[in-house]
Amino acid sequence: MGMTMTQKILAAHAGLESVKAGQLISAKLDIVLGNDITTPVAINEFEKNGFTQVFDKDRVAIVLDHFVPNKDIKAAEQSKQCREFACSQCVSHFYDVGKMGIEHALLPEQGIVTAGDCIIGADSHTCTYGALGAFSTGVGSTDMAAGMATGTAWFKVPSALRFELTGKLPPVCSGKDVILTIIGMIGVDGALYKSMEFTGPGVASLSMDDRLCICNMAIEAGAKNGIFPVDETTVSYMDGRCERQGVIYTADADAEYEQTYTIELDKIVPTVACPHLPENTKPADTLSDIKIDQVVIGSCTNGRMEDMETAYRILNGKTVAPGVRCIIIPATMQIYRECVQRGYVTAFIDARAVVSTPTCGPCLGGYMGILAAGERCVATTNRNFVGRMGHVSSEVYLASPATAASSALTGYITAPKEV
Repeated sequence: MGMTMTQKILAAHAGLESVKAGQLISAKLDIVLGNDITTPVAINEFEKNGFTQVFDKDRVAIVLDHFVPNKDIKAAEQSKQCREFACSQCVSHFYDVGKMGIEHALLPEQGIVTAGDCIIGADSHTCTYGALGAFSTGVGSTDMAAGMATGTAWFKVPSALRFELTGKLPPVCSGKDVILTIIGMIGVDGALYKSMEFTGPGVASLSMDDRLCICNMAIEAGAKNGIFPVDETTVSYMDGRCERQGVIYTADADAEYEQTYTIELDKIVPTVACPHLPENTKPADTLSDIKIDQVVIGSCTNGRMEDMETAYRILNGKTVAPGVRCIIIPATMQIYRECVQRGYVTAFIDARAVVSTPTCGPCLGGYMGILAAGERCVATTNRNFVGRMGHVSSEVYLASPATAASSALTGYITAPKEV
């Protein structure tokens, strides 16, 4: 029996000719990632178990992004511990204030991850890097500690679901609408511990930012990872960017999938995930009577350059509705700089939005946009659980940047008419 893309990557990193779903393996790691919330726990475990040196200073990445710039004393102490560890270990890929970004936008941008990699990160949205044709998945801080020390991790080889993409997205839709549609279709446990492999002729019409967004939210369907094939778009993105030569894996013609879903991209509509699960999806144009208090455009899901471009095209020359707080967060310093140079930041400010330095901030109810009791927010983030962004009676509606920006202008959930 043939292997899927994910199974081929895992077999190669386990030093095996082949693997099959359910098999337990030990695989070599290309990158081990942590952030300012999860790394301190990993450091404590690393030191408690007597380790004194990371396996490779060039294969560990530590990104301070969740509460940076630090929001309080505890956040400052966590960041300090990360800084001291990174310095003592001579970690090459350490990102702090001034050069940091939201980790899952930053690592692809900086060329730290590449095709064919096997990556673990102490953050559930590490599955983002499957957009580059890599196997990447989130783990706990203890697994991060073991990975930093040994350069290996244990995995149960996942079975796979295939998503055959056809057609091309309407202009008002993006990758966010695709993944919300899929999660609405299969549910938040529809891909539990499975690989979501995206394929078909429709892949070619998706930008790299679309693919990064789609893989980012694979975990919201319970998936172990999401992955796209490496095509011309991928190669063009990696060319001159990645610090290591990638390896391209393709699924065998007789690879086994538990189920195949056909996704007709041309039939996708602007979609919103209503409280309090990402699977509770509805077309945006059916929610126009829902009044909102806040809009957040950013996060590791939708803070990339294309997302900023979309927000600019909709907000430029217009004004955010009275009573709505619009918060825009470019995902990396490079994207922030580009927004400044293009005049986007001025346009956002003129529209009465606020623009933040890169941070996860409000996505996890940290800071920079916490909701009070009963408030509603349209966010381009990835989770809308009870209390996710603030008070337990607040509500988060997940949407694309186009829907979020359009809603900011009206004060109600609004489907974009044009982008």
